[in-house]
Amino acid sequence: MTTNLRLPGRPEELTLPALLARNAAEYGELPALSWRAGPEAAPWTTLTWSEVRRQVSVLASGYAALGVERGEHVLMMMGNRPEHWLSDLALVHLGAVPVTVYGTSAPEQIAHIARHSRARVAVVEGARELVRWEPLLAEADVPLERLVVAEAAQAGPHRSYGSLYASGARLHRADAFEKGWQETDPEDPLTVVYTSGTTGDPKGVRLTHRNLMLQAVRLDRNVELPEHAEHICYLPFAHIAERVLGIYLPLLRAAHVRLCADPAAVAGVVRELRPVQFFGVPRVWEKLAAGVKAVLGTLPEEQRAAIGAANDLARARAGHRERGVEVPAALEASYATAKERVLDPLLRLAGLDRLVWTASATAPMPIDVVRFWAGWGITIMDAWGLTETSGVCTVNSPSGFRLGSVGRPIEGLELRLAGDGEILTRGETVFGGYLRPDGSVESAADDEGWFPTGDIGRLDEDGFLWLTDRKKELIITSNGKNVSPALVENTVKEHPLIGQALVHGDGRSYLVALLVLDPELAPAWAAARGIGAASLAELAEDPAVRAEIARAVEDANARLNRTEQIKRYRVLTEEWGPDSGELTPSLKLRRRVVRQKYGSLIDALYEAP
Repeated sequence: MTTNLRLPGRPEELTLPALLARNAAEYGELPALSWRAGPEAAPWTTLTWSEVRRQVSVLASGYAALGVERGEHVLMMMGNRPEHWLSDLALVHLGAVPVTVYGTSAPEQIAHIARHSRARVAVVEGARELVRWEPLLAEADVPLERLVVAEAAQAGPHRSYGSLYASGARLHRADAFEKGWQETDPEDPLTVVYTSGTTGDPKGVRLTHRNLMLQAVRLDRNVELPEHAEHICYLPFAHIAERVLGIYLPLLRAAHVRLCADPAAVAGVVRELRPVQFFGVPRVWEKLAAGVKAVLGTLPEEQRAAIGAANDLARARAGHRERGVEVPAALEASYATAKERVLDPLLRLAGLDRLVWTASATAPMPIDVVRFWAGWGITIMDAWGLTETSGVCTVNSPSGFRLGSVGRPIEGLELRLAGDGEILTRGETVFGGYLRPDGSVESAADDEGWFPTGDIGRLDEDGFLWLTDRKKELIITSNGKNVSPALVENTVKEHPLIGQALVHGDGRSYLVALLVLDPELAPAWAAARGIGAASLAELAEDPAVRAEIARAVEDANARLNRTEQIKRYRVLTEEWGPDSGELTPSLKLRRRVVRQKYGSLIDALYEAP
């Protein structure tokens, strides 16, 4: 359902401050922002829209007193906490440009962004961040001058967020605040998002109010939600998806944002709140599916059979909706009964029983994961887009979806395929270009406005886009054959023992793979078969586990062509993640890092036995 809220202007004329002014005036008593100040059991603290605007106006005065000026970048490295969310809005009201930096960024990446953005001020969370930021204050080629610290007890000689807010309260002048934000133009920059850097240094993507307000309006037209629905905000604000879903879209919809400071705790928050909407990158949906499968493995055979029958009904119903044909009355009735009696009681335990809109993006969703959730009545509306396109380019919606595809283009966006299958796009939500060190912008589009996305895909006869792989990640074997590593990896990962995979074979005559045991499903699978093991390392050496993995690879190969088949592999027991460097903060695989880290193992797979 497209929001029925009044817009303070035409979509192409909207600015973020105008939306906040509308929300405070017309929905001032509705909840806007909630967070926990303590552990998982702590009560929620909530600000209404009128309270949010008051705090934003005070913060804007505080940042102005610190010397922040219109047009300059301000860096932030904080988790999903109110100081981050409110500062983002306050800086925008000043005409400054908030730039969030991933909390997992290495010191050299932080230095690159600080140097490239020319920011004089950075707002950081506490001592863990100060270790990486303080040395930059002494770097001659880094313009950074001031640090603001959210945790007052850890601020040391630096300005605390609390003292900045207090100075804003003393100096605040309502007339100056109102006059200032009304000078905002839709073509002004709203944020700069630095890409997470799967290859090379991060690039600064400059996005305007018009880019992101149109993105929010057009995405909203593909979402069916109750008015003012809650959004659980747990992905980093350095990720374009969370900036849209956790800041810009809630401002448009006057929705309620629940901040989850620890992404690892999101499952608990979902169980508590039972949301009507949830967004997860593919790895999140994979992990949730793994948790459900682990529980299913412990249930009696009779109960598993009843669940399997209900899953079949749900998938049959989803198939009719997918094809755009009416669901037969008998199937609808059987599904409704199975949902009420079998599926919902189990989904309720995980807080997933009230979902009406679920989505994923950032990477191709494994089709087995999509089909798994369809069996529970949860249709994941997969989407595709980039930071450079202000978020989504294509999206599945209840009015038209194909499981396994990433949907059709949003309003106002054009797609076409280059000769090699690369997806090109143009439209008002596509960025103007990458930020240069001198503050200017370098266009990345051709003379006709087409931006090359770097993704390979195909369009079907109904206009749905199907992703193949990243252009730079395609494997070209020594005999000149092109192979999509994601296709091979997702196929082998369909087995519950295998949680992660990397396929290698560029310039080689055959493919090899690194396979990572799933830390949740592998022990459950083993326990169900009476295999006792104290660790994943022991499991990896168990003959039954090794034989099952061999069968999993054999089954995957049977569904792949000869060039795509895995000839040799190595089983690993340490899960890859952002902290260890193999995944980006948005949970995408850093292939170059994995190949460097495990280069000797990969080379050994090509040596004679």
